[in-house]
Amino acid sequence: MPDSPGLGEQALNKAAEIGLSSQLDEVENLDVDIKTDPLKLVQGQVDEVTIEGEGLVMQKDLRMEELEMHMDSVAINPLSVAFGKVELTQPTKASTRVVLTEADINRAFNSEYVRSQLQSQKIHINGQLMTFQPQHVDFHLLETGKVALNASILLKESQKQIAFTATPCVSANGQSVSLENVEYDDSEEISPELTKALVEQTSEILNLSNFDLEGMTLRVKQLKVEAGKLTLQAEAYVEQIPSG
Repeated sequence: MPDSPGLGEQALNKAAEIGLSSQLDEVENLDVDIKTDPLKLVQGQVDEVTIEGEGLVMQKDLRMEELEMHMDSVAINPLSVAFGKVELTQPTKASTRVVLTEADINRAFNSEYVRSQLQSQKIHINGQLMTFQPQHVDFHLLETGKVALNASILLKESQKQIAFTATPCVSANGQSVSLENVEYDDSEEISPELTKALVEQTSEILNLSNFDLEGMTLRVKQLKVEAGKLTLQAEAYVEQIPSG
């Protein structure tokens, strides 16, 4: 058989690309490669599915520099193929690699979605329950494997600065990313609850918990911090591949 995709594969590739793109606000590059042969396709069997994307922006202003997903032995509804769709008959798992740049994470932190999440929290300061407004968050990925955050917070009409460094780690059960060894700079501690809110929000962004596409759930397994770049190895639980 030739290496170039057949008409059936081409139609499915295009449908999946259109379906995925419809869930994204911006796409620099997106390529879906479905490999099978006509006989297997009629029986609802797909050998492998590879999804590669660059510059993908989800709702909520979350951007991935790179996304790679790979699935083997995928079962699909053969009737859906006639309508140019990729309908899974049973969930599958995909090995996934995601690259986020420092700029991507800063964009997420300063998005309306994340700001509103932080502003909705009430914290105790000097015995009083109050809300706070993040003005600007400056996030850095350091070559030491740590992350650094410097946040400008508006609290009762006065500007406060919070800064810390920490080491992101994947929990032993592979369920979540948390920040360990949090070290604060010399600034006064305004409120442990305020710092905790920022630490938790950092963990949530690094955990890709807001990056899930419809029908797909990501779980981080490993991460690597380099200067200006974060690479995450994840497992995706895929119930459906969006198709146009």
